[in-house]
Amino acid sequence: MPQDVNTQHLTHWADVSWQWAAGFVPRLLAALAILVAGFVVAGWIERALRRLLGGVGHVDPTLKPVLGAATRYSVIVLTVIVALSQLGIQTASLLAVVGAAGLAVGLALQGTLSNIAAGIMLLWLRPFRVGDYIEAGGQNGAVEEIGLFNCRLRTFDGLYLFLPNSAIWNTPLKNDTRNGGRLLSVDVGLSAAAELERARRTLVDVTAKLPGVMPAPAPHAFLASFAGGAPVLSLMVWTTAHDAGAVERSIVETVKRALDALGDEFKPTQIFRTVPPDADPSRFLGDPLAR
Repeated sequence: MPQDVNTQHLTHWADVSWQWAAGFVPRLLAALAILVAGFVVAGWIERALRRLLGGVGHVDPTLKPVLGAATRYSVIVLTVIVALSQLGIQTASLLAVVGAAGLAVGLALQGTLSNIAAGIMLLWLRPFRVGDYIEAGGQNGAVEEIGLFNCRLRTFDGLYLFLPNSAIWNTPLKNDTRNGGRLLSVDVGLSAAAELERARRTLVDVTAKLPGVMPAPAPHAFLASFAGGAPVLSLMVWTTAHDAGAVERSIVETVKRALDALGDEFKPTQIFRTVPPDADPSRFLGDPLAR
């Protein structure tokens, strides 16, 4: 008799398990299929949106990757909700649980959330855009992409640079591209026998003809120092951010050739590029952006 009772119990539980499996397993498989399809569709939509925005000229390139990522995450969240509903889980009842879990996750991922907050602020205030060359957090490079979590840069020698948004937002940032004009300064040491006025006119005339040098304000040269009978002329030229690199690479050789052609007494004793300190009023000499 007890053996018959045990057999009946086993048969009953087997029937219940089979009925539960027959009802739940198809829903589980359907939920997994929805998740897989949702993730695939999310990636496809993100790529399609990026291609679409890439052909739209009036959309800021800075916003294109962010819009693509936001769309992808929205599709993923919707997919998870549909998959949970397929399993019979009431998503509305999970809001309290999700809120508590969100608080715990937020405390555990403070760094990641700070990157998101910093990314939103960078997109809102726009201290730089895609294509700008920036210096931040001890790093520098050309901005290739601004995301919600990080920025992707390319260094001057072609290296890949990954910077978290918080590392950029929490440090002073220098944008080498944003302003239209760039001031370049070169100090030229001359011998005591050199005629200063002739040397000064030569420096101004030869640099004014350099490609990339702005005609207004015109190049300017002045006596920066005079010690031990050795005068030093300071030459300042304005160029565009795009042409600054080419002008920097050519100006020293151009100045040397021009002075050598004047004779031995004009041969420069030294030529070197300088950066006037912030307190030096000559830094703002003829600044086209200060008008």
